[in-house]
Amino acid sequence: MKQTIALVDDDRNILTSVAMTLEQEGFTVRTYTDGESALQGITARPVDLAVLDIKMPRMDGMELLQRLRQRTSLPVIFLTSKDEEVDELMGLRLGADDYITKPFSQRLLIERIRALLRRNEAGRAEGSGTPAGGIMARGDLVLDETKHQCTWRGTDIQLTVTEFLLVKALATRPGMVKSRDQLIDAAYGENIYVDDRTIDSHIKRVRKKFRVADDSFNHIETLYGIGYRYKEA
Repeated sequence: MKQTIALVDDDRNILTSVAMTLEQEGFTVRTYTDGESALQGITARPVDLAVLDIKMPRMDGMELLQRLRQRTSLPVIFLTSKDEEVDELMGLRLGADDYITKPFSQRLLIERIRALLRRNEAGRAEGSGTPAGGIMARGDLVLDETKHQCTWRGTDIQLTVTEFLLVKALATRPGMVKSRDQLIDAAYGENIYVDDRTIDSHIKRVRKKFRVADDSFNHIETLYGIGYRYKEA
């Protein structure tokens, strides 16, 4: 079955050219020129991944992402301009899985889309490092890969694909330090480059989500200048 991509941008030239390229690569594409129509369309007919521009009329990409994250862990890639570093970081904090800076190579976008879709599939399948059934239990933390479900003390924690993979990478070996490069490889794959601040933004968001469920949560520790680790029970 073809995977469906939602492409949201107020630049019709980008919509047309990127949609044509994605369709040639075997994807089904739905295009939207503003955030409001995209929210309605994606809610009514869910997609496998969304590519969102930040600057749009009626509802910008930031608000659209925030609305989507209230109801879905749909993989999201942001399109940002070179002068939108603050927006880029805010997007990651809101729960974007990846970002690409304009002007961008369509080939790069396709590679990022395929990588993110693979990660999404892998996150839902039984993987290495977990017992039969795809369930990992670390004290109060339970990760169910087959359902892409994370719970803490019985409370569901809604994680994006990237966040889920980061928690899994840390919790697989409690007490062991993971460098940012190792976490980048775990969450993005070895052939995708992102900088350290991307991981830092994702970790901050993960902590915030756990602390909504448990304000005493402190199991993801920062080792300054080294990386992160999951605290042993």
